[in-house]
Amino acid sequence: MAWAEADLVGPDGQDWRVPVSELETRQNKMAMLLDDAEIPGVLIQNPVDLYYFAGGRQNGYLWIPSASSAGSPVQFVRRSIRRAKWDAGGDDAPHEVVASPRMANLAEELLSRGCKKDNGAPWLQYSSGPASLINYFSSSLAPLGASGDCSSIVHGLRQKKSLWEIEQMRQGADIQLTMFEAVAEVGREGVTELELVAAAEAVSRAAGFAGNVQLRRYPMQCDRGVIVAGRAGGVPSFFDAAVGGTGPHPMASMGAGFNRVNVGEPVLVDLLHVHRGYIVDMTRMFSVGQLSDVWVERLEDMLTVKEVVVDILDQGKTCAEAWHEGHSLAVELGYENNLMGMKPDQSRFLGHSLGLELDESPVVAAGFDQPLPVGGTMAIEPKVVYGEGSIGSEDTWVMSEDGMETISADGAFPWLHEW
Repeated sequence: MAWAEADLVGPDGQDWRVPVSELETRQNKMAMLLDDAEIPGVLIQNPVDLYYFAGGRQNGYLWIPSASSAGSPVQFVRRSIRRAKWDAGGDDAPHEVVASPRMANLAEELLSRGCKKDNGAPWLQYSSGPASLINYFSSSLAPLGASGDCSSIVHGLRQKKSLWEIEQMRQGADIQLTMFEAVAEVGREGVTELELVAAAEAVSRAAGFAGNVQLRRYPMQCDRGVIVAGRAGGVPSFFDAAVGGTGPHPMASMGAGFNRVNVGEPVLVDLLHVHRGYIVDMTRMFSVGQLSDVWVERLEDMLTVKEVVVDILDQGKTCAEAWHEGHSLAVELGYENNLMGMKPDQSRFLGHSLGLELDESPVVAAGFDQPLPVGGTMAIEPKVVYGEGSIGSEDTWVMSEDGMETISADGAFPWLHEW
């Protein structure tokens, strides 16, 4: 018997598709932005952006013409057309879903759907796909003219989350809190980092985590369970983050490994959860018995730095200003050589935007001369790293009409939990 749409359900039969109203709003906003930029249209190929605009990530691409163009959005699908139609809302989908033409006929197909030669070719996602794929599309569209890069427009639109998107992140944060409670339950002297991660993973997987964390920048992969005990917290990794960890082996050289928890050492737990595509990020500290006064002071100082960063953003100042104020305070407190890593492996940020991807923009870093917009979501994570371990905090925040609000646990889970 062939599969049925009724098989594609969330927990307890819930419909976990992106609402059609969300897709329609996103496509309309994109069309208007294209008009403002005098761009005739775009071809969305990146899987994350296909999910954002079309509701799913089937093998294909989505054409969105500008608002003043004669055409309307069309999703061209290689496989699976039937799933793509269901993902987009079935009969209520805001765009047409059809079989992809041969690439040699793509320009002709777009011309038949309202694209005009004198307006130029649709723009492509040069910054969001492999060069071979983008060049292949560019060559096929050559009869319509040259293609520009629409990546910044797409990323700019995605900075501001809708109320529906923020609600997904809030639901994800509830699950994430349970993950930290699971770590608190199983922790003890001698337990390995991987055993702690496994307890959190069981909660996350059962709640619908699909196993992937999406990144915008190459190499587009990371371990979402960074639990580091004692000296493992001072080991850097390939990933641009304060804390790397040993990982279990060189191919997976980040996050939790086989290191065991010892009495009196800091255990940093940095866990992501992804709910229906949307990421929430949170860090808390654990220890078997009390930490030394030195470690406690370091944690308190990082909480103070966090409060400064949040306050600057709350005032509507730029992310670069938040970086400058937070970094200056950390230097004043004596952490210049240890903030967000140890030299020469320090990261130069104190917070990163996130949503469907972990490394979205803007970032609390030099050069980001823009405020966090209303609807912007950001993980703020000042941490310090030493040879004997690392310590810090992290929560996911949203800029609301009333200012900065936490999405993740905040005070619902202690900054330092003693086993």
